[in-house]
Amino acid sequence: MNADTTGSHVVVAGGGIAGLAAAHRLAVAGHRVTLLEAGSRLGGKLLAGEIAGAPVDLGAESLLARRPEAVTLARAVGLGDRLQAPATTTASVWSRGELVPMPKGHVMGVPGDAHAVERLLSEEGVRRIGRDGELPPTEIGEDIAIGAYVADRMGHEVVDRLVEPLLGGVYAGDAYRISMRAAVPALFDAARSHSTLGAAVRAVQRAGAAVPADAAGAATGLGGSVFLGVDGGVGTLPGAVADAIRAAGGEILTDAPVTELRRTGPTGWQVVSGDRVLGADAVVLATPAGPAAKLLAPHAPAASAELGAVAYASMALVTLAFRRSDVPVPAGAGLPALPGSGFLVPPVDGHTIKASTFSSQKWRWVADGAPDLFVLRTSVGRHGEEEQLHREDADLVAASLKDLAAATGLGARPVATTVTRWTGGLPQYPVGHLDRVARVREAVAALPGLRVAGAAYDGVGIPACVASAHRAADEIAEEIIATSKRTDPGAGHSL
Repeated sequence: MNADTTGSHVVVAGGGIAGLAAAHRLAVAGHRVTLLEAGSRLGGKLLAGEIAGAPVDLGAESLLARRPEAVTLARAVGLGDRLQAPATTTASVWSRGELVPMPKGHVMGVPGDAHAVERLLSEEGVRRIGRDGELPPTEIGEDIAIGAYVADRMGHEVVDRLVEPLLGGVYAGDAYRISMRAAVPALFDAARSHSTLGAAVRAVQRAGAAVPADAAGAATGLGGSVFLGVDGGVGTLPGAVADAIRAAGGEILTDAPVTELRRTGPTGWQVVSGDRVLGADAVVLATPAGPAAKLLAPHAPAASAELGAVAYASMALVTLAFRRSDVPVPAGAGLPALPGSGFLVPPVDGHTIKASTFSSQKWRWVADGAPDLFVLRTSVGRHGEEEQLHREDADLVAASLKDLAAATGLGARPVATTVTRWTGGLPQYPVGHLDRVARVREAVAALPGLRVAGAAYDGVGIPACVASAHRAADEIAEEIIATSKRTDPGAGHSL
């Protein structure tokens, strides 16, 4: 990214990780940056906190390390030595009243071999997977719902017991509506060139196996970990990025919602926030889809309409701290009875929680920060289940304890609880989502000096949000330089 020689001013609307990443990218390149966040804190769905003195993440807890963007950003803002691989990644599925180890050899729950899921599915479900090889190829077209496609090829049980809980952990959505092209692009591409779904899964697995085992961790120095955390919590990343923005000369304002955008000529903008009116050479909208739609309505009505149709799921995280001495251990083993890093819950079984993470076992920094405690969290709520979030905190805690006891035998009472609600936290990616995003970007790009970024576009994970932010920032920077050269042929050149 080229250093700014124009003295340009870029306003970034939204102080989640996408807005912070865009502002950081622009500020370190020499642009004058002002970031406006509507709320009282930065970070969006990244939030560090504590429970009974134990440090915890109350929002997103890990970075996908196979993508470089988030890890690279963490290193750039001084958190490189705090990156930490999970202490364990062994997870289970709570299915039909039993904790079953997560099968190996699958792609987002879709098995490449029926034998891999024999412990999780019924005999009929396993036999149904075998029919995939007998069916004629499925016409996928430009996109297809992953749940519908997998059910058609391998049966509903695979979707209900594996695909649904895995995708639910990412999108809090409905697998029968989620876009395969957007959510599992590698499998989508493979399925278009293979006659069976099983063959497509095995092709994706081979492609992954062809990458050296340490390639995913090469940039981190932490081996081949698929996910990484941050000592102290991923929720500390926003503050570190904000500090780096300020150190580069950027300005950050909280409690400063953007209420209006005004064009001031061929390339300029005015950004209205309360009684402030900021002049800007360019603007990055890194807000959720709804606020972005309202701001774009006077300038790009087609993009506004598209963004206005983006649905969001709400969820709650229930964080629980127990005395470690109250957590049951199997006779003679000396280890917690709760297995691995946690478990997923198929919605079809009708339980309240959709997953539980055993934080004290998954993250060394949690265990080290409170060695006498055992911290875990549950998640509640999926798209279409917003009524769950209207329940009182005590009800959500009680429902979580009931499900935990049934799944693991944990009958102890917690010493502390915290309920964190993420209302409208996760954008949904239905069939056709990527085409919608392309139409939004095309309409917005027609407005000089304006770009969009965030979880509503290219992925809900932290690396995807950072990549979206960098794309917007780089396009803005290139446009500023190009505009400067048109108005001043000597700009950007030194004598």
